[in-house]
Formats: sequence, structure tokens, C-alpha cells
Amino acid sequence: MTLIVIWLIALVLIGYLVNSRWDTVSAGLDKMLPDVMKTHGDNRWLWVSALAVLGATTLIRPVDILLVGILIGIIGLVVYKLINWASSKALH
Repeated sequence: MTLIVIWLIALVLIGYLVNSRWDTVSAGLDKMLPDVMKTHGDNRWLWVSALAVLGATTLIRPVDILLVGILIGIIGLVVYKLINWASSKALH
């Protein structure tokens, strides 16, 4: 129960801080993201909530976030290698 309360407090604080400094945050995100995912207009609240959830979860369970990041990286690498292998077989 304590972790849930701490997570909710962190969620609200991070959400408030991201929303209050949105111009700076969106400029930083726009530098890193492809054009399809840019932070224009309608998706401001989506990005604020996503960053708040990610930040609160990182504060409460950093090892879980690290392991999920490693797992996503490994899966991405395997998919990338499979796509390269399949495209090389299709071209020959």
C-alpha cells in the first residue's frame, strides 16, 4: 500500500512538473523523436501522462525498468537481424 501511495505522489508531481515546463520538455522530445511522434498540438496530454507514469515507475522500481529496457533491446536486435536475414534471402 505504501508503494502505491508513493507512486501516486510521484506520478502527480512529475505530471505537474512536465506540464508546467512543457515548452522545454517538448523541445527536448522533438530533438529525439521521428516526425510521426513529434509533440505537436493534440498529443500534449498523452506525452505528459506517459512521462509521468514512466518517471514514477522508474523512481519506485528502477530495476524493473532497466530489465524491461534490456529485454526490449534484445527483442529489437533479434527482429532487426531476422529482417536483414529475410531480406537477403528474398533478394537472392
